[in-house]
Amino acid sequence: MISLSLRKLSKKYGAISAVADATLDVTAGEFLVIVGESGCGKTTTLRLIAGLEHPDSGTIFIGGAPVNDVPVGRRNVQMIFQNYALWPHMKVFEASKYSNLSLPLKVRKWSTEKIAEYLRPLAWKVGIDESFFKRKPTELSGGQQQRVALGRAMVTAPQIMLMDEPLSNIDPPNRLKMRQEILSFHKENHLTTLYVTHNLADGVALADRIAVMHAGRFEQTDTVDNLMRHPASEYVADFFKAEQFGHRFAAT
Repeated sequence: MISLSLRKLSKKYGAISAVADATLDVTAGEFLVIVGESGCGKTTTLRLIAGLEHPDSGTIFIGGAPVNDVPVGRRNVQMIFQNYALWPHMKVFEASKYSNLSLPLKVRKWSTEKIAEYLRPLAWKVGIDESFFKRKPTELSGGQQQRVALGRAMVTAPQIMLMDEPLSNIDPPNRLKMRQEILSFHKENHLTTLYVTHNLADGVALADRIAVMHAGRFEQTDTVDNLMRHPASEYVADFFKAEQFGHRFAAT
């Protein structure tokens, strides 16, 4: 397990400040959920941690070491994108060929037999039916594509998992099952996980702690109980007020 820290992290796009002096500490093995209104900087923060964007200022520490200059692919971080980011020309799964699920293992020179043995149970866990295997992403529904994206991220078992609204297109009957699979995968692989969501019910069900983000900064990071009972700002108090929480929770 490995820790993650952000120190005064900032990122601008022109005149727009997406992330502004954001400071955060995530302990090794923690499942931290980031919530906040649209445009508050949640996704940009994940992209900065993954190395897909470079901060204008501030430092990202993984395991206590600064990684601002460490390129994508060498940070031992995996990200699940809200828009899936699947390979459109590849099928979902073929053990003997390059496919969306098998690609990371083919690159690592795994045998066809070992890939099949490892990936078939994993695909079943995240709800990828065998009838999907020969399809390309464009032949899948949004929910099915999201399951494939989740399965692909799980293949390499990184030390840090970044999830950007991974359940947004999963239908209600499968949502609870997928929450449990995500949490089980996190625990079984001793990951440190950051999970961005607009769905507070997902956050409550999954999080060790929740970080409330507003205008590019982290207003407060704490347990749900402490956030509701002891809000550090008016924004946090409004975000977690009883009637609003009840409405969001009931909507899932």
